[in-house]
Amino acid sequence: METMRLSAPITLLSTLPPLENGDKLTRPEFERRYDAMPQVKKAELIEGIVFMASPLRVTGHGEPHADVMIWLGVYKVATPGVKLADNATVRLDADNEPQPDACLRIANGGQTTVSDDDYIEGAPELIVEVAASSVSIDLHEKLKVYRRNQVQEYLVWRVYDGQFDWFKLHESEYVQIEPNADGVVCSQVFPGLWLDKSALLEGNLAKVLEVLQQGLASAEHQSFVQKLSPSESDI
Repeated sequence: METMRLSAPITLLSTLPPLENGDKLTRPEFERRYDAMPQVKKAELIEGIVFMASPLRVTGHGEPHADVMIWLGVYKVATPGVKLADNATVRLDADNEPQPDACLRIANGGQTTVSDDDYIEGAPELIVEVAASSVSIDLHEKLKVYRRNQVQEYLVWRVYDGQFDWFKLHESEYVQIEPNADGVVCSQVFPGLWLDKSALLEGNLAKVLEVLQQGLASAEHQSFVQKLSPSESDI
């Protein structure tokens, strides 16, 4: 009896399942699936659960995000030794790998390092998230994760609520930093990072940058820059 021959060998294809909202994954498995889906621009692992962003609206996220990046970018330019990242993945712990809208960190001697495969590891000193409202994950699950991992300052712009929350870690809890008599909020971790909250919420970016320049001219900012600069013995 003649044996039937196959025209081509049968091979078993090994494919990774796609990321889906609500998947419960380990961090290594999350990274493998995320890397295999280059078309996905933002996915996060929060407490072991996958969260994937919906399409982002212009006034609800795009423009506020841009304003935050301009404000932080000017501070970064004026503050050598400080690094700014936009939508960079952060490896916090075994169950959490968020992709915050912005993070500001101290490059040398701070809480973070950059891994060999170019990810931030550890808790950035300051994280900003642009959220739709108070019901967002940013003010619930993420807040708890950032607090537990010692993110020193956490800023949340609740666009549709017309509010901007600035939290500072104090004795393992987040407390809100209130504006001073001039309506300005001043960072306690990054001296000179000043924000006219009302101007930001009103879309008056020129006023936001004017107040920031005042912070950058302050004595505390100059002292901070000197502290971050390497001494001659370190060179």
